[in-house]
Amino acid sequence: QVQLVESGGGLVQTGGSLRLSCAGSGRTFSKDGMGWFRQAPGKEREFVARISPTGVSTYYADSVKGRFTISRDNRKNTVTLQMNSLRPEDTAVYYCAAQTFPTLATMTLLGKYDYWGQGTQVTVSS
Repeated sequence: QVQLVESGGGLVQTGGSLRLSCAGSGRTFSKDGMGWFRQAPGKEREFVARISPTGVSTYYADSVKGRFTISRDNRKNTVTLQMNSLRPEDTAVYYCAAQTFPTLATMTLLGKYDYWGQGTQVTVSS
């Protein structure tokens, strides 16, 4: 069974940091583009960050650029999202996703990701 499992969410104060992890199992994700998305209450799920299969290329939503860093370890089949300088508007459920056929044109599109985790809650208090 192919799975992505997120961990590391929690409650943090404004300005704090959290490190989210995503562990893949059931297949290797080393050739997949990996992304993080988030969904706040009452809002649509949105793109946060994406990393290329080799880890050389990364891309971020403007709202998190300079504060979040995505990385991956293909030996461990894991992807990490380091989140610094957190704000209340970062409060959301964060999802890890894998894109089997990664392309620059589709890397921010939810519908182009093939595998999803169950999500982890991040709450930033003011």
